[in-house]
Amino acid sequence: MTSYAVALLRHVGMGPDIVAYLEAIDATLAPFGGRFVIHGGDKEHLEGAWEGDLIVIGFPDRAAARRWYASPAYQAILPLRSRNSRGDVILIDGVGSDHRATDILSRPAM
Repeated sequence: MTSYAVALLRHVGMGPDIVAYLEAIDATLAPFGGRFVIHGGDKEHLEGAWEGDLIVIGFPDRAAARRWYASPAYQAILPLRSRNSRGDVILIDGVGSDHRATDILSRPAM
């Protein structure tokens, strides 16, 4: 099942480190089948107060997403981003095309 690396980044300091990170990240994704699904962009607020930029990177499965994040290539550039932004990053699985909202009612309680 497709899995996603999702980040909500705030207070990104656009400078040489972030530029170097952006120039290098695509090469770290390729060996793991990763691709950008959402990478910031113009957003339309409908509810609440959204602060930051949303980044979503799709992977073939959770194992590939974990391997990418732990890879020496990504770990080498990660400080370029983490020193120049604040945010939250998670891995999360997608749902199948037959998913319905009520499917979550049958999940075990967390």
